[in-house]
Amino acid sequence: MALYTHILLAADFHEETNKVIERAQAMRDANQCKLSIVHVIEPIGVAYGGEFPLDLGDLHRELEKQGREKLNEIGKTLNVPATQQFLEVGITEREVLRVAKEQGVDLIVLGSHGRHGLALLLGSTANGVLHHAQCDVLAVRVGKIK
Repeated sequence: MALYTHILLAADFHEETNKVIERAQAMRDANQCKLSIVHVIEPIGVAYGGEFPLDLGDLHRELEKQGREKLNEIGKTLNVPATQQFLEVGITEREVLRVAKEQGVDLIVLGSHGRHGLALLLGSTANGVLHHAQCDVLAVRVGKIK
């Protein structure tokens, strides 16, 4: 009997994303289960700490277009149909948790950049997901440990 029936890969498209993708794929293959992918675009005002006097609609549409393309690439690589690919806009931690709950996920796989000091105190997406998820979370260490 498999430990997991539905895994959610939270993809952030950083340079180290391939390591996280490989881990999610290995977990899916080992459990012979369903795999979904989520990518979250944070609203520009939230991501950069304030409001902008400019109309950033074109920039936001371009971010969504690029996000969809990258999500489709990963989906194609992992054989994940479009119906199991989620491109969301909002606070990353909240959206990952929402999609996981709505989709009945029992494992979330995401990258952890291993922040220390002030960055750790301010929080991180991996930390937030880990402490608020209603399912198991596999945080894959990516990046350099400083």
